[in-house]
Amino acid sequence: MGKIKIIGSVCTGIVLCGYIFPGQLQAAPAANVKASVNRTETPERVKESLILPYLFSTESMGLNLGIGGMLSGYYQDQMTIGGTVFGGEVSEAVGGGVWNFKLPRTERFYLSVYGMLGYYPDQRAYAGSGIIPTPGSIPLPGSNDSINTQYLEADGASNWFDIKLEYTLPIGATADKGLVEYKLKNGLLISPPSGGEVWNPWESGATVIVLRQFNRYQSFEFEEGDLDGTVHAIELGLLYDNTDFSINPSTGSSQYFSISHDAAWLDSDHEWTFINLDMSKYFSFGESEYAHQRILALNFWTGYSPSWSLEYAEDGSRLVTDNAPYNEGATLGGFYRMRGFDQNRFHDKAVIYGSAEYRYTLKSNPVEYVNWLKFLKLDWFQLVGFVEAGRVGAEYSADELLTDMKFDFGVSLRALTAGLVVRADIAHSNEGTNTWVMVDHPF
Repeated sequence: MGKIKIIGSVCTGIVLCGYIFPGQLQAAPAANVKASVNRTETPERVKESLILPYLFSTESMGLNLGIGGMLSGYYQDQMTIGGTVFGGEVSEAVGGGVWNFKLPRTERFYLSVYGMLGYYPDQRAYAGSGIIPTPGSIPLPGSNDSINTQYLEADGASNWFDIKLEYTLPIGATADKGLVEYKLKNGLLISPPSGGEVWNPWESGATVIVLRQFNRYQSFEFEEGDLDGTVHAIELGLLYDNTDFSINPSTGSSQYFSISHDAAWLDSDHEWTFINLDMSKYFSFGESEYAHQRILALNFWTGYSPSWSLEYAEDGSRLVTDNAPYNEGATLGGFYRMRGFDQNRFHDKAVIYGSAEYRYTLKSNPVEYVNWLKFLKLDWFQLVGFVEAGRVGAEYSADELLTDMKFDFGVSLRALTAGLVVRADIAHSNEGTNTWVMVDHPF
């Protein structure tokens, strides 16, 4: 079997780290529907808590031990507090934060603050073309034609910190209040859906504006010397989520548009801009003998960096300037998009991506009858098959992005536990087979 990829060499807190890492793993939209989840099986109603020790082992990081926990719905129905710490022979990390805190004396403003400090062995970056000129005879590292041995790798730090302010518009499902209240039985929605009937932001679904300020610092400790990079950027985005149940959609659609910009302030490496569009659509085929739900989920994502440019030297070598770092912007590969490839395997000026998943929510739940596992609050298991296609390119055109595309396919086992979707994906591409453990659907 292929290598085990543990959330970008950060953590495998699985169930409880889901609220901790989406800020760093910002492939999914930065905005989300503000919601409270009321499980009829839980006496505390919207309150959920979980503490879980864990261990994981990877080829690069060795054996690591950790513990994490989360509290949801205690101070405010939609608010979550979480944290985790883990360490191994070389690696160590601590992270946490607060999500969806409704600001005092407001009904629609929500603040989230979260981050992580860590040190990891053998960090890998398919990058370098913005530092060292690449000969004209060699593809740029991370480009569509590059090979998977064109990377930088060394021990080093990887730290990040995000703060975001979201505003829920007073239209559609949030016309009367800033959050949506979902009621579940056996993990299935029994309250009225928040969207999916008609595509009209004034009548259906939730619309959210987000302003996110995000910071990244990463270092590589080579024998010849250290190499590091810093990001201090801002993202402004608009989400319209017209799905029936935003945590596990079965019908409806969602659209997210955003612009990210780093003005090269403080100690940022350089200035760059990235424009992003993410769209998803869901079709329900109803119940069957063995399934509560049968869902076809489709996703399309595209992006473009107008600041990205190439400088050519007299010898034909090229140097990339004003580009987003390899793990931001037009990037493919990893636990969200193109899961059959390494994390952040491809990146360039422009990108296009599409995915289809068939999600089969099982009626059978063997954990339901195991008393010592009831603390997981596991409502259902879901079997998923998926295919993906994507391409990065040096220009935004059909000729560039719709030829020589990359493909992969895979299967996934997912579960709804304590109101969170957790997943273990196995994906295969022409560069290998990867296993990813993550929280939330990829879209």
